[in-house]
Amino acid sequence: MNASTRSPEDQNTMAIEEISAEEAATPLGRELNGYAVIVPLAAILALATAAECGSVTHPASVAYGAVLWGWWGTIACVLWKLAPRLPVVSRLSVKTILLHAVSGLILALVHLSLLWGIGFPLGWGQSNQKMMRGVLFNINRVGLELLIYGFIIGITGVVQHKLRAQHDAMRSLELQKQLSSAHLRALQMQLEPHFLFNTLNAITTLVELGRQSEAVEMLLHLNLILKSTLKRTTPEKVPLSQELEMIDNYLAIEQIRFADRLQVQIKVDPGALDGMVPCFLLQPIVENAIRHGIANCVSEGKVEASARREGGNLHLRVRDTGTEAGIPAQNGHGIGLKNTRERLVHFYRDEFAMKAQPLDEGGFEVAIIIPYEPQRR
Repeated sequence: MNASTRSPEDQNTMAIEEISAEEAATPLGRELNGYAVIVPLAAILALATAAECGSVTHPASVAYGAVLWGWWGTIACVLWKLAPRLPVVSRLSVKTILLHAVSGLILALVHLSLLWGIGFPLGWGQSNQKMMRGVLFNINRVGLELLIYGFIIGITGVVQHKLRAQHDAMRSLELQKQLSSAHLRALQMQLEPHFLFNTLNAITTLVELGRQSEAVEMLLHLNLILKSTLKRTTPEKVPLSQELEMIDNYLAIEQIRFADRLQVQIKVDPGALDGMVPCFLLQPIVENAIRHGIANCVSEGKVEASARREGGNLHLRVRDTGTEAGIPAQNGHGIGLKNTRERLVHFYRDEFAMKAQPLDEGGFEVAIIIPYEPQRR
């Protein structure tokens, strides 16, 4: 089953599952990345200490280096694992600083006791044991232990803060995307029912006038339009060729309504047909041209539409010949054009241009320039 055939409920469920999977994977990713740094670093420092004390082949030197840095490596791994779950580990305050000071002192004394204790199984003499006790249990060495503990806490806090900030930013972007998509769906829902209401009203009028064959033809075109629009569960971009097919069906409906009063001219550069455009981009513009221009004409009116590609841009233009003399022209900034501009902002930010203005020779013109995006094959 592809994305276009899934129901909205299926797509929402998949989106929730994807987010949940991402959340579940994030802590694991943090742990693996932290361990990948902590464990090799502790091993390197242990070997360097063993080499400095004597030799990496000397059991006493290796044991001392392993206990010295293996202890702090283990503490670092535990803190790294607890930091995402316990804010006290990575968030500083007066209370947490005092707590870390006490914890660091206890861990330092335990660590120094382990370092002193390894001398017994290694066969230290009585004099060496007293010497090591003096070397290990003094204010400078305890201060160094506290400094190492503080360094681990500081690094863990900074890294976890960065990870939380990155995660919060990703969640914020995801929320913004969901809200933007919801807003875009609301805009499209404003357009499609409006068009549907006008078309059904026109069909009713034809039936009342006894023009059943034209009403049936209009229903056929409406059916083609609905088939192409209702299958889209979310707003999307479509090839210009597909958008023009919908416009052809729409104009066929309007030509039945206005008979000989409506003339249509469409000029499209073949190189622009595979360019992607927001769905339902042209229909409200063409509808405005007919509704505010041709509908007020007693004689013939014309709607012209054109599309061409110029370099990296796609130029779209819709114009009408305007109303009869003496009938004031509409300003052309109703719900259709307003929503069109908002949808363009959604898709292209500030990388588009849209002008909607009356023409000196009469009539109204809407010109849009958007980036050319070729259809993906």
